[in-house]
Amino acid sequence: MAHRIPFLPALLVLPLLAPVSALAQMDSREGIALQNQILELRRDLDTVRRGGGYAPMPAPSRGGGGGVPPELAQQLLARVGELEEQVRRMRGQLDVAENANRRLTEDVEKLRGDMDFRLQQLEGGGRSAAPRPQQGSVAVQPPAPQQAPANPPLAGPRTAERAIADGQAALGRQDYTAAEAAAREVLQGRPGPRIQDANLLLGEALLARRQFQNAALAFNDAYNVNRRSSRAPEALLGLANSFQGFGARREACDTLDQLRSDYTQVSGALAQRVAESRRRAQCR
Repeated sequence: MAHRIPFLPALLVLPLLAPVSALAQMDSREGIALQNQILELRRDLDTVRRGGGYAPMPAPSRGGGGGVPPELAQQLLARVGELEEQVRRMRGQLDVAENANRRLTEDVEKLRGDMDFRLQQLEGGGRSAAPRPQQGSVAVQPPAPQQAPANPPLAGPRTAERAIADGQAALGRQDYTAAEAAAREVLQGRPGPRIQDANLLLGEALLARRQFQNAALAFNDAYNVNRRSSRAPEALLGLANSFQGFGARREACDTLDQLRSDYTQVSGALAQRVAESRRRAQCR
């Protein structure tokens, strides 16, 4: 069976490629054309108000005067109002397109930075690197080298098991920043048996904070650490939920199909979560 997970970076970029810049350019050109028509009609209306007549459509004078029929003036006023309303609508559409384009640019830049960070980790030959701090997250900095104190404290740094337990507790009380920090503390240390648990904890914290692309990366790492472990199905479920978060429903259903075919024996609670995820994604 062909495996789809290694193509995750390409899948993450797909939902961000919306053609909003072309819409903004089209609205801008049409808005300028409408403004030019309004200015031209206003000039004609000023001529009418001054009693000079309307050049393209001269009106016969009444009683020897040089004025124009009031019907023509009303038509000009109505046309000016229509064009002004069109300009207002197009300005609103242009603002929406510009906001969407700005959000798209920010998402692409953020995702590009995440991809660069992952590539640096891979090029480092598996060496541990300082994690790239996420937006709004607390990055755990390595301790600065210093001389050993005369009386060293009795309590040392917390173990990976303690850090993950503290992170799970923080996740339960919805302190997602603390949960993310605990997971990254384990991931920046030496590779150990709790790396998969740390990636799952990180993915859950990021998913709760609606950082769906980064959560997908964490769940994908958790799955690839050990695909035969008892927690591998949880990693695939988290990956599918992350896909749904940024609109990749087809990829989410493919991941859930893989979970169902590769892991036929899952616990009742996990099976219920998988069924709920399939219902939300409207999978067949």
